[in-house]
Amino acid sequence: MDTRNAGGDHGASVLARVCGGTWIDPDDGGPIAAPPVRVEIARGVVARSRELVGALDLGARLGVVSDRTTHALAGAAIERALAGTAAVASIVLDADVAPDRAASQRLCDACAGVDALVAVGSGTVNDLCKHVAATLGRPYAVFGTAPSMNGYTSTNAAITVDGHKRSLPATLARGVFLDLDILAAAPARMIRAGLGDSLCRSTAEVDWRLSHHLFGTPFRRAPFAMLAPDEALLLDDPASLLSGDPQAMEALARTLVLSGLGMTLCGGSQPASQGEHLVSHYVDMFAPAARAAYLHGEQVAVATLALARLQARMLAAPAPRLNACAVDRAALVARFGSEVGESCWDAFAPKALTPARADALSARLAAHWDTWRADLVAVAVGPARLEAAMAKAGVPRTPAAIGLDGEFFDDALQNARFLRDRYTFLDLADDAGRLDARALH
Repeated sequence: MDTRNAGGDHGASVLARVCGGTWIDPDDGGPIAAPPVRVEIARGVVARSRELVGALDLGARLGVVSDRTTHALAGAAIERALAGTAAVASIVLDADVAPDRAASQRLCDACAGVDALVAVGSGTVNDLCKHVAATLGRPYAVFGTAPSMNGYTSTNAAITVDGHKRSLPATLARGVFLDLDILAAAPARMIRAGLGDSLCRSTAEVDWRLSHHLFGTPFRRAPFAMLAPDEALLLDDPASLLSGDPQAMEALARTLVLSGLGMTLCGGSQPASQGEHLVSHYVDMFAPAARAAYLHGEQVAVATLALARLQARMLAAPAPRLNACAVDRAALVARFGSEVGESCWDAFAPKALTPARADALSARLAAHWDTWRADLVAVAVGPARLEAAMAKAGVPRTPAAIGLDGEFFDDALQNARFLRDRYTFLDLADDAGRLDARALH
């Protein structure tokens, strides 16, 4: 870490300095360009909702959006508090609403007459609100109700469009308000999901660095340096999250917020979404209809462990020799159906290797593998340590723990690379003929 960040390199100080624009960017040596968002992580945040929202100048007509669960938890209280200063439209979604195009359109219609949205919830509620805010050109703020994901401060939303899970543009929240009392009271499963989503820092960074080395993809160290002070606590004592330890819960909440800010600073989800998220997206798109509902972070946890094993095995081996891609548009249409297959081909085609490109990349790997491997190993958290942390907190670690059989999960590992244009270790292993999916779980 840059020495100009020394003297207060604990998580709370990092968050305060990032939001205040005084944290030193390790990539360019200057103060970070702080996203314009106010972040409050404390006890009693909901009780201060009138003060906190009022300071954001969101307008006179507010749409407070919750689902049936979060409305009872905090939404109704926030509506009452805001009603004294604004015209409040109460918009309560079904508890099982899906983050898809249809739900987005319904919310757009419901919010057409408001000046701003105030989301009360976590994953789906937040994704829908920030995407709708972008669609309507409105500001929004969010009161998070669970430490289950890292999307509170990002400018992308995971929305399913015609069966394809996509990362769509979203509005940056003007305010992110996390009440530690509410977060600590969240179902243990949601807390575990947040931990699972945060532990992918390692696999995401290794994948992104690989793409940077191999293709010159733009890469930034800043989003990972911001997370470093809190990572050891989450890895070494994750069980404290389930025991109500306020310091641990604050560290998790801060990690999730900083992870989202890292995505915003980079203008995309690259720092927090690589091969492990592709596997989770595949599960979202193709899991059997009869399967029970599972949280995003639960799926990411299982995928992260599999990707960590894959990365460790590839990095322990000699430089891979890559082969030309045998998959074409027709193959993906046959595999996924016309609509999804065409969309997947559009995403995958830019990284499909021709014979000449495979030869050129193989030569680069042979020339630089030892140096690149040392760089990747230095930032990786090994699969044994990840699995130990997940086990201590009861985070899902196997496909069966998220309602999937081994055959389906093998398919997910083999086919997830076709969903996006990012080049990850899933691509490297498959292009080298080394993607032994069954050995990864």
